[in-house]
Amino acid sequence: MMKKVMLGAAALALMAGAASAEEVKLQLKWVTQAQFAGYYVAAEKGYFEEEGLDVTILPGGPDIAPEQVIAGGGADVIVDWMPPALAAREKGLKLVNIAQPFKHSGMMLTCLKETGVATTADFKGKTLGVWFFGNEYPFLNWMSKLGIPTTGGADGVEVLKQGFNVDPLLQKQAACISTMTYNEYWQVIDAGIKPEDLVTFKYEDEGVATLEDGLYVMEDKLADPAFKATMVKFVRAAMKGWKYAEANPDEAAMIVLDNDETGAQTETHQKRMMSEVAKLTAGSNGALDVADYERTVATLMGGGSDPVITKAPEGAYTLEITNEALK
Repeated sequence: MMKKVMLGAAALALMAGAASAEEVKLQLKWVTQAQFAGYYVAAEKGYFEEEGLDVTILPGGPDIAPEQVIAGGGADVIVDWMPPALAAREKGLKLVNIAQPFKHSGMMLTCLKETGVATTADFKGKTLGVWFFGNEYPFLNWMSKLGIPTTGGADGVEVLKQGFNVDPLLQKQAACISTMTYNEYWQVIDAGIKPEDLVTFKYEDEGVATLEDGLYVMEDKLADPAFKATMVKFVRAAMKGWKYAEANPDEAAMIVLDNDETGAQTETHQKRMMSEVAKLTAGSNGALDVADYERTVATLMGGGSDPVITKAPEGAYTLEITNEALK
């Protein structure tokens, strides 16, 4: 009887703990994949639970804009790239960067060598595949810096609004397409095109890289001390998850696969993705590097007659959360 009573008390304690857990909804920028491994690892390893958090991870997709989700109250925190986040802020959606797990950019253009593209000067007269929904901003700034119009013609480039696939390159509708080092580039390779038949241009190498995969919340929520305290716990657990994923990429990839309810991902692709993503999170403890932020802002303001943002933002980031989380 005593044993049953003790078990009952333990169960009640667990139930009470679950009931008192702080709920957090995290909206991802894209579908469940190793790009977001740190959050899935933090959930799987109990890091969120240790902080007293009940975190719901919401996958993204082609019809989901994280900015719209958080604006509508559907998430407490979102994973977003800084260009669309700052563009949204200038338009009135007061997003604030509270942490920056990704130190490096994975964005690049991947080109078929047979099209004659060897240097950036060879872009002229070519069709280039570009992602939109906010992802076009770094590209447009890059072309502006190169002095290449994006309106077509022999001295400009024809911009093809690229879907979230690599078909335009495979079907030779474009000389180059947008790819990430950890994802679409490998889809091209898996489609049978050899690395030696490709030419790649990394945005980071071209000096036009902008920050990707940061954590953003609404500015007005940060006025609430309780919300700030919750975000400190969230960031601390999330970064613990990211560092574990970096150190254990294969295990992290399998955790991601276990959470992929669509069954669309493969073990080979996710393990490869995680190994590449680990290169992008390496060097970050989660705190935003202000120099990286200022470089991103300068890049976004340097878009010639049509810059992404027209003035330097104020209040677009805070170091308070990571300062507390990383103690």
